[in-house]
Amino acid sequence: MRRSNVLIVAGVVALIAMALAYLFLRTEPKKPEPVAQVPVIAAPKTQNIVIGKSVEGRDITESTFGTGSTHLLFVGGMHGGYEWNSVALAYKMMDHIAAHPEMIPSNVSVTIVPNANPDGVFKVLGKVGRIVESDAPKTTDQASGRFNANKVDLNRNFDCNWQATSTWQDKKVSAGTAPFSEPESQAIRAVVDSLHPSAVVFWHSKANAVYASECNDGIVPRTLDVMKAYATAAKYKSVQSFDAYKVTGDAEGWLASIRIPAITVELSTHESVEWERNLAGLEALLALFDTAGVTP
Repeated sequence: MRRSNVLIVAGVVALIAMALAYLFLRTEPKKPEPVAQVPVIAAPKTQNIVIGKSVEGRDITESTFGTGSTHLLFVGGMHGGYEWNSVALAYKMMDHIAAHPEMIPSNVSVTIVPNANPDGVFKVLGKVGRIVESDAPKTTDQASGRFNANKVDLNRNFDCNWQATSTWQDKKVSAGTAPFSEPESQAIRAVVDSLHPSAVVFWHSKANAVYASECNDGIVPRTLDVMKAYATAAKYKSVQSFDAYKVTGDAEGWLASIRIPAITVELSTHESVEWERNLAGLEALLALFDTAGVTP
């Protein structure tokens, strides 16, 4: 091949190479696929914060989940060891929410006081702290654990028609020396004063029903929505007014007197936490107070 032909071929190859390089450089790189945004789930704000002490000096604690301004308050163990399963339910609910924080709507915070009467629980179970169903008492005599160490029925020590002596079934019980005379009821009052909750739920046992609260001005209207939502989801009977016997100084009545909706959830036995039912009840309240629903 002549030298001139070689030069021509080389020049053509160079031109082709330059053209390909130019086209490659002009080609915009492929944009990466957009990455789905993972929602940031709010972690619990507080856990196991001491809010008070029992008569015998045991801690009364609260845990709060979520960061919303609408506060829902749940309380277990008002009647101590007599209703120990309400404490076990509260701790199981705390564990579940901690494992599934996404269940709390962005506008809601859930605060749980798992054991409002640790001395009464200790009297029956011989332990405090995290209570589970396997901690069930080995004795059928749980009634003495209903009261605090001053032998006061704490759910007669609040400021709604308080009397020094009240009733429980056919028995006379001490309601303390004055409304909020007991450190345990003072702790519950302090939580309410701090949170200004939109609704309060007290877990008890064993009437198998959900009761609305009232004091002298009757039922706070929103209370009925809360009662029906929880009772329907949890498949408990809903009852607007407790009339089995006269009750004075109950926590739910005090909340009604300061216009805070409150309900009493009575499990059907003293043995089980009735998990699926009460989880459904809590989820129903989260839906009720979600921003997508009707907010008070």
